[in-house]
Amino acid sequence: MIFEKNDRILFTGDSVTDFGRRRPVGEGLGEGVGPGYVRTVESFLNIFYPELNLRISNTGNSGDSSKDLLKRFDEDVVALNAQWVSILIGVNDVWRQFDTPAIVEDQVSPEEFRANITEMIEKIKDKTKGIFLMTPVYMEPYKEDPLRKRLDEYGAILKELSEKYGCIYVDLQSAFDEYFKHRHSSFIAWDRVHPNQSGAMIIANEFLKHTGFDRNRLL
Repeated sequence: MIFEKNDRILFTGDSVTDFGRRRPVGEGLGEGVGPGYVRTVESFLNIFYPELNLRISNTGNSGDSSKDLLKRFDEDVVALNAQWVSILIGVNDVWRQFDTPAIVEDQVSPEEFRANITEMIEKIKDKTKGIFLMTPVYMEPYKEDPLRKRLDEYGAILKELSEKYGCIYVDLQSAFDEYFKHRHSSFIAWDRVHPNQSGAMIIANEFLKHTGFDRNRLL
């Protein structure tokens, strides 16, 4: 297990992370972190590793692109002094290129996306024990779909930056692709972007694979 006693793990991003979390910072009892994948991660860590007393925080914000997240990054990420930061962002950067193509100011090009994520990493890389970069997901298994193909470019940028900065790369898109070999994407998300609880479990499971999480601890 890479997490240590009293570590704070901060999740940030767009609506997939937000999931109705509490404001200004989602954490604590009840639905503090929201009922999405952050809650699933928190539950598994608290049950399997209660002695670590891990603090889980959520500052996801619905509708955010990477440039929106960057604008609030100092307040919602840097200032919280978390030991670990997980970033899941990018689907709105691409989605706006397709659902509102005339509103160009809401779109984020691959070049701008790379610059935004790089700036985020630079702000926290010397202040954290580790950074997770999770790929945004479009729940369309057909890789030649224009939106899916475009989003894969952004995932490749995250992989490149993970290798450059030593971040932990979490390929969520591949995890969903594997699942969709058995179930249609509508089982997870009708709009192919916002996952239900089953989708949240897939995200949480893929995240935990990169933490040294041991499922046999309770057996």
